[in-house]
Amino acid sequence: MRDVNANYPIGGLILYAWNIDDEAQLAKLIPQIRALNGNPLLCIDEEGGRVSRLANNPKFNVKKYESMAAIGATGDPNNAYECGNTIGTYLKHYGFDIDFAPVADVNTNPDNIIIGPRAFSDDPQVAAPMVTNYLQGLKDAGIIGCIKHFPGHGDTKTDTHFGYASTQKTWEEMMDCEMVTFKAGIKWGCQLIMTAHIGAPNVTGSDIPSTMSSVILQDKLRGELGYQNIIITDGMEMGAITQQYSSAEAAVKSIQAGVDIVLGPKNLVEAFDAVIDAVNKGTISEERINQSVRRILKIRQ
Repeated sequence: MRDVNANYPIGGLILYAWNIDDEAQLAKLIPQIRALNGNPLLCIDEEGGRVSRLANNPKFNVKKYESMAAIGATGDPNNAYECGNTIGTYLKHYGFDIDFAPVADVNTNPDNIIIGPRAFSDDPQVAAPMVTNYLQGLKDAGIIGCIKHFPGHGDTKTDTHFGYASTQKTWEEMMDCEMVTFKAGIKWGCQLIMTAHIGAPNVTGSDIPSTMSSVILQDKLRGELGYQNIIITDGMEMGAITQQYSSAEAAVKSIQAGVDIVLGPKNLVEAFDAVIDAVNKGTISEERINQSVRRILKIRQ
């Protein structure tokens, strides 16, 4: 990592379950990451429930949660706050900056194999206050939260980790459902929104993943919903991206669409070089890069 970072300095780093053995190893690794050029932002997926890199590791003595659906079923947003605050407190203790949580998807499709109980509810009116209270819990613990997966992964049948997924909803239908939670998160002041690699052909007129759609990210998220903060991609090593695009194409297309942070390209060097090349050729303007840099510097402060 140190050798690669000398020539390809990164702005942030995500740790997955396979990067973490136990408390002693993590305590040694994090200062080494901090010492990398640029002091990368340290990120993790710690939602509570099925996706929890620390809580699902038996070597970590932290509180475990059944699922966000179970918390949503209580109908009490205070339980979402407690969950976010508890998770945020132990993430802060271990040295993380950002938690890619909570899931703001509304789980409306019973055949959904990837979101399911990771979502608070199949009712947006129940999910929305859960999302904002979870965010507040993280914030009060000193951790930055991230709502995901825009424009909503809850109505899909397939898993973008392995290949193409889409929603057939129109924007009007999304406004009545998926956007209820995202609008609540934006109004609360969420600093990061993660894209979904799903197609939304009845919104965009094409099968392009939302991560690379300026209609979804610029026209809808920034334009209609008024979101001004960071847009980060879902993991760019996922099948929905790699089966269709090289790391170079994916990085450039997502930034052109309005993304600020490209998360986990399959080939970091290829993606990095492609963005530099695109700026040098004028395919992406330096001012466009500066817009993203300013948003990122804001959360670093």
